[in-house]
Amino acid sequence: MTIPMERQAAPASRSEEHHNRTERVLEQYFDGARRQAGAMGTAYGELWDVLRRGTQGGKRLRPELVFTAYSGLGGTDFVAVAPVAAAFELLHTALILHDDVIDRDFKRRGVKNLAGEFRDRAARQGFPADQAEHRGQSAAIIAGDLALTGAYRLIAGAELAGELRFRLLEELDAAVFASAGGELLDMEFAGAPQLPTLPEVMTMSRLKTAAYSFEAPLRTGAILAGADLPAVETVGTVGRFMGTAYQLVDDLLGTFGDESLTGKTTMGDLAEAKSTPLMVYARNTPEWPRIAALLDQGIRTPGQADEVRRWLERCGARAYVEDLTECYTARARAALEDSQLPPQLLIKLDGVLNRAVQRRR
Repeated sequence: MTIPMERQAAPASRSEEHHNRTERVLEQYFDGARRQAGAMGTAYGELWDVLRRGTQGGKRLRPELVFTAYSGLGGTDFVAVAPVAAAFELLHTALILHDDVIDRDFKRRGVKNLAGEFRDRAARQGFPADQAEHRGQSAAIIAGDLALTGAYRLIAGAELAGELRFRLLEELDAAVFASAGGELLDMEFAGAPQLPTLPEVMTMSRLKTAAYSFEAPLRTGAILAGADLPAVETVGTVGRFMGTAYQLVDDLLGTFGDESLTGKTTMGDLAEAKSTPLMVYARNTPEWPRIAALLDQGIRTPGQADEVRRWLERCGARAYVEDLTECYTARARAALEDSQLPPQLLIKLDGVLNRAVQRRR
């Protein structure tokens, strides 16, 4: 089926409705948890306050995808879907908290994350810097665990038939399982004596990001709508390609992005010499010895980072990853065009795809 050329976006009121339902579920969840935590001690109450703030202001991409697949495949009971959609936002919160601990980051998008908040809290209490950092990271692990179990709780408590609830919990569990595997691969690749291949790095990206951010929310929405297996598999495939393209854009923004728009440093990946597709491609070019020498010296200043960027462009790495992004975008679009999904869902998913790959932040 060809995606209609005339795109008619869903009424803003419907999108806002879905967003507001997700927000209400999250607010109720945090209100209840905060009351319980406050009774257990001041620090625990503060932890929930900071955790709550960390979930606010996001794009709510994953809940949006649950609602998109659900409504596009004929679902109408949006009240019942809201807790499931909100569960994927809590899952996202959990995974980024743990990811920041793994990366030893105390900021996210230029703002102190939960680890940073609790590190500074410990420093104000008089703890030495190393102990304050440890306490901050420990708090982030605890908060990440709470957000993760919260995702399961929201689905477990949703007003759904028992068999359907179990199936959705399996989808959530598969997403967590895949993401954990991808995170481990990312850790193993860092500084490994045997450099990863491009297929290995792409597998890592798919597992770490695409599985929980795109594939699982779309599959979940389709299952909630009562879609047949081919439709569930189709939206999952689209989500896999879409999520991989999204991650490739993220890799590009992480090195070449505008920090004033992304809110993220463009030196982090270079300073860590992370095995992104940019680096994997560059390793097989004549320019690599020069790039490797710069990375070995350590990237500590904007000038050093700029020089690496120039060499990555000169060797063709940037152009290659841009082409690779277009390739996965085309695969996602081909999967849509070859599907039997309803026309309005095709339009919506095509719009999500465009936003995923055309973003600047």
